[in-house]
Amino acid sequence: MLAPAGRTQDADAGSSFSEESPPSSFTPNAYRLTGLRPSSVPPPPDEDIVLTVADVLMAAAHADGDRSEREMRTLTRLLLALLGTSTMPHWLEQHLSAFDPARFDLGTAAVRLRALPPAQRRHVAELVRTVCDADNAFELEEERFLIALVLALSLSQEDAADLVVHAASGIDGPLKRLFDILFAGGVVAAGWPLAAGIALGVWGTSGGPVLFKQRRYGRNGEEIEVWKFRTMHVTEEDDDVRQASRSDPRVTRFGAFLRRTSLDEIPQFINVLRGEMSIVGPRPHAVAHNQQYRKQILEYMLRHKVKPGITGWAQVNGWRGETDTLEKMVQRVAHDIEYIRRYSLALDVKIVFLTAFGRLARKNAY
Repeated sequence: MLAPAGRTQDADAGSSFSEESPPSSFTPNAYRLTGLRPSSVPPPPDEDIVLTVADVLMAAAHADGDRSEREMRTLTRLLLALLGTSTMPHWLEQHLSAFDPARFDLGTAAVRLRALPPAQRRHVAELVRTVCDADNAFELEEERFLIALVLALSLSQEDAADLVVHAASGIDGPLKRLFDILFAGGVVAAGWPLAAGIALGVWGTSGGPVLFKQRRYGRNGEEIEVWKFRTMHVTEEDDDVRQASRSDPRVTRFGAFLRRTSLDEIPQFINVLRGEMSIVGPRPHAVAHNQQYRKQILEYMLRHKVKPGITGWAQVNGWRGETDTLEKMVQRVAHDIEYIRRYSLALDVKIVFLTAFGRLARKNAY
């Protein structure tokens, strides 16, 4: 993605699976992780089935108590694709207008949909996942609705493994928080002279602000402001964020050193102490990148079940850097979800060790 002429951002790099991964059945631009791809077929566009699916999607849009315009636009697009038309039929438009979330009964809707083959029921769950993710947030109420739907449709764990990720025990527990506080507190206490020197270096070599602050998504899709030392000549927030690339002319000479050594990330230990981030977790992406990739990777928003991290399982496995291909981002998401499922304190310690001493953690650091 290119920024408008004359505007630049201090952008973090991204990363990802196989470009040849087959597309999802409901949109040619959505990919699933290769290892988690049950078959999916759209249900027939019969009026009774479409009305039932419409009710389920409307209930999903209302699940968090705040139906957004973006959710409604997504819902409309999915229903039109299901019908194979570009114009909303009058009977469906009337039905959507008359929908009352207080009168919706998931059990009744599920009885009608359970008559469909498993692949078509799976597709309905995919549509619900897409509506829930449409507003770029990961809402627990929407996740509960999707889980209830999966159970009501009698889908197996394998059928919905990529739609509903069960986090490992303790990933949001007191032991992980204690590790975060002790580690981040130790870094801040011991590293403040280094941080002060870096701040002087940034100011002395390029002038302007020392810190770069960017909106990112945290746990449950809540926006947070992530801090880092500025490494580019200009720091501007924009809806179209251009990632840093190799030999990027926006990066200062001192900033290139900070990026190679990851010293630009030191201010994020303050984010950890504030409870917005963790030492280890999925790396937070710019808001604009979330809006892009949630439409391309079905499982993308599942990364937001947990706090984002300064480092992560994807980074120590080499999936760091510019996400200039969809393959790289798919790989990053795959590793993030693997971490969420496998979390343990021992794994966090291993990731921290590999971040400091592993060769793959420094791959694509620019």
